[in-house]
Amino acid sequence: MAQVLVIANINCDHILRLNRPLQTGARIHYEEQGFRLGGGGANTSLGLIWAGHKVQLLSQVGEDERGDWLLEQASRQGIDCSLVHRHVGPTQALKLLMDPSGERTILRPNRPRLMLPPALDTQGFDAIYVNLSAEGLAPMMAQAMDQGALLISQLPKDLGRRPCHYLITSADDLTPHKVEDPWSFALSIAGPQLKGVIVTDGDKGATLFNAEGQQHCPACEAELVDSTGAGDCYAAGLLNGLVKGHSEVEAMADAARWAAYAVSAASSVPPDSLRRHLHRG
Repeated sequence: MAQVLVIANINCDHILRLNRPLQTGARIHYEEQGFRLGGGGANTSLGLIWAGHKVQLLSQVGEDERGDWLLEQASRQGIDCSLVHRHVGPTQALKLLMDPSGERTILRPNRPRLMLPPALDTQGFDAIYVNLSAEGLAPMMAQAMDQGALLISQLPKDLGRRPCHYLITSADDLTPHKVEDPWSFALSIAGPQLKGVIVTDGDKGATLFNAEGQQHCPACEAELVDSTGAGDCYAAGLLNGLVKGHSEVEAMADAARWAAYAVSAASSVPPDSLRRHLHRG
């Protein structure tokens, strides 16, 4: 069992299921499907908890009833929310527009930039996963690496400094930046302690780039029902494999299996099918 710190958003997902894909100028019917717990903070944390790890979440919600509801839902699932900050103002819901194929479009509200606790103690965490931006984040991550923690991060949208051992991104996210050499690109963001950058590409699988070259890991076959949270589930599976001492390729294979369970269920957070798979293991 590992002690894991997850630094990521926790969201209230408002689900609207569309009768056809989005198209400019089209009239599209939708079915209201209510609100559910979501966001990278919840999506990543739950799989790790089911795998037997202890997870503490660093995130933020508003000082309102929706924020109370999110914290209650997350805590009920076993997530330690003692580091979740309550910002002034309401907790805005995230709108997920789901088309019939299972792909989604996310309408994300503006929210305050997360401020790290002034005396955040990273000592004692075996692994830290980062999937948001915050003031003072880079020095904290560098300190945690010096203390022996495994650092895994998603590619920051602002391409700011993100010291870590493994950087995760998608082929789609790299396309706008016209990246020809993912390893050199990742080194400029993650620093010299980077061991690898993993580029996911949906049902085409994922590729690990490092100083020695590259290795491809295929995706696991799955029926696409809802792609929400698949990337977060992949990151959790990768972290679980690495902290258990698996090789990078073995951990990527674990991550692919976790992501397959995520896309095959209509859920923002990991489905019960993943929980049953982990308990059988």
